[in-house]
Amino acid sequence: MRTNRIRTTALAATALVAALSLTVCGGNEGTKSAGPAPAATTESTAPQTPQTSETTAPPAEAPAGTASTPAQGKHAGGNGDQGTHSGTETATQASSTARTTCTTANTTVTVTKVTRPINHLLLTLKNTGSGLCDAYYAPHLGFDGAQSVFPILKDSKPQAVVTLAPGEEAYAGIGLSGEPGQGKLYKSKNLSVFFAKKNGSTYDTPAKLKLPAETYWDDNGFVTYWQSDRANALMY
Repeated sequence: MRTNRIRTTALAATALVAALSLTVCGGNEGTKSAGPAPAATTESTAPQTPQTSETTAPPAEAPAGTASTPAQGKHAGGNGDQGTHSGTETATQASSTARTTCTTANTTVTVTKVTRPINHLLLTLKNTGSGLCDAYYAPHLGFDGAQSVFPILKDSKPQAVVTLAPGEEAYAGIGLSGEPGQGKLYKSKNLSVFFAKKNGSTYDTPAKLKLPAETYWDDNGFVTYWQSDRANALMY
């Protein structure tokens, strides 16, 4: 009986120790599984935050608001009015860049007497057209009923043809005579100005001008090429 009691006590003690061990181990495992869970969740979602913001973030408000404007603007041609506006603008641009020769049809010419240099007149050519015009070579001049063209000063040839936009001016200087006493003087009241073509020939219709009072000239006079600057026209 004593032996059985000792065995029973030993078995009970062993069972108690085992039970305590299971309780301790179970408590530690519960603590470990509950602790790391939040940390693991944070690490897995943290990298997605910048990726999501880069993908869904809209651009700045101003560009986003104007992105669709060209398709609905005045020049889109979405309806009749818009198409008309666009066509008018294109026509205006085309006329402003059209290029032709300066003639009596698209210019006005005036002649004035200058104080310096002496015995000089100044021709002023103004583009009154709607496009560009080229003033080729020099004006061909005829005083009253003169049979020959007034001499052209070759040394006054510019580096390039003078091109005038609408409203711009070109100039040509007229030296009325050479040195005093070197030629016979003629008095004239009217002047014909013939425009040169690109090939050097002239148009048949001249600009007819009234000369300043008491205009005298001789065969030693000259006219310059068209110049873009007034001072250049009067430097000879």
